[in-house]
Amino acid sequence: MNSESTLNQLKTLLPEGQMPSSYGVYFKNTLVALCHALEDHILEQPDGAEPLVLVTFQQGKWYLQEADRYSDIARCSQRVAIAAVPDSGFGDHATSRLSNVDLVDLSADDSLTQEWNLIILAPGYASMVLCHELSDAEYRSDSVPSLDVERKFYGLWTFDRAPVEVAAKILIERMRSYDGALADQLTERYEALTNNPSDTSTDLSGVVARIVNYLQSSQQQLVTVSRQTRELWELEGQASKLNRNLAANKLQAFLRMVQRIDERDPANPMASMQVSALAETLGQIIDLPTLKLRRLRLAGLLFRIGLAEAPRQIFQQTSDQLDKASLVFWRDRAALGGQLLSSMPELAPISRIVTHQLEFWDGSGAPDGLKGEEIPIESRILGLVAYFQELTESRGERTALSLGESLAVCEKLGGRRFDPKMVDSLSTIVRLAEIGMLQLPDRPSEQPTVWLEDLKPQAANEEVLANAKEITS
Repeated sequence: MNSESTLNQLKTLLPEGQMPSSYGVYFKNTLVALCHALEDHILEQPDGAEPLVLVTFQQGKWYLQEADRYSDIARCSQRVAIAAVPDSGFGDHATSRLSNVDLVDLSADDSLTQEWNLIILAPGYASMVLCHELSDAEYRSDSVPSLDVERKFYGLWTFDRAPVEVAAKILIERMRSYDGALADQLTERYEALTNNPSDTSTDLSGVVARIVNYLQSSQQQLVTVSRQTRELWELEGQASKLNRNLAANKLQAFLRMVQRIDERDPANPMASMQVSALAETLGQIIDLPTLKLRRLRLAGLLFRIGLAEAPRQIFQQTSDQLDKASLVFWRDRAALGGQLLSSMPELAPISRIVTHQLEFWDGSGAPDGLKGEEIPIESRILGLVAYFQELTESRGERTALSLGESLAVCEKLGGRRFDPKMVDSLSTIVRLAEIGMLQLPDRPSEQPTVWLEDLKPQAANEEVLANAKEITS
């Protein structure tokens, strides 16, 4: 990768360990999906959320439909600066004549022509996709792409404001050699946004959900095209690598979605971390096997994902105060979460745990009315811990209960709603915490960069999924 590239400069300027974990090698379709998801988010924002948008397009890669799209984006933005080669055709398009759109004509020998960047800096949020195409020399001799969809890029995507601000500054300075006055104007807007951020954060759960959908769609498109152009053994090799790349990013998107759900719940903003941590501790107490313990920890982080599109009153009222529509949403949250996670085959065991967390020991729970030992043990643990943790935090007019009071409520439900043995194990943890012999954990022992299970082609059931690997996105 060229040392002058925006991506490489960002890597150099960020402190060690602060490069977004999504940094890696991507297929073109994945990057198209990511960019479209972030662009759609701009179009859906209310007035007052207008961002500064910085874009670079590769030489010869500007398409008319993108020019039309950026006409709409410009109307929802403070300012849009687009860098492209002069013969891209953009200069003749009506979008370039909008008052808040600036076109930077790149020299053909500028390494920016090998980049494809989208940086969005708004008062309440920041996001970006940065990428730089691999040169022919960086491909293996037998894997140089013959189709557009097979092209690969070094790239990353993130919602973290700090690296987005650094990348924006880099890109503005790279435009300065072409138009100093424009760079000064962009710098002025950049400083206004960075020095006076909004006190209200933009809810990004919708855009994260959209990223998951776009990634899934782009994966299917690439596999379809590849099947038409490759022998079966080549397809399997490429699809395997692609699947893991996309799956890693989809899991990161799920985890980010859960973070946004917690941020929407001011009364219980650490729910996912605390539930994961306590579920892991209970699993250790009963000597749960390592693989099941690992699944339980991840299921704990994702247990509220079914509330991604929940109405705000869900986080402000107790269940007996909710209106009919919100109550149905609340009761179906486990099934909704399981359906969302089921889009990733690698998360099938996690999806199963989340789906059955509201099954009751006496068979009166949902969604399948499982009873007793029929309920996966991880689901029994998760359901109990999630209920207990909820009681320890306030909700609407209900005040938070102490650890002992919360445990007493759970004990009354033992044998009906909860597995009595799991309640006894939770009691052991709480009693030890009350006498100071154990500190109740507030975060799991490991927070996944990304952890997925390997799906073997012949795997038809969970037994074959015993081997799990750590991977990074």
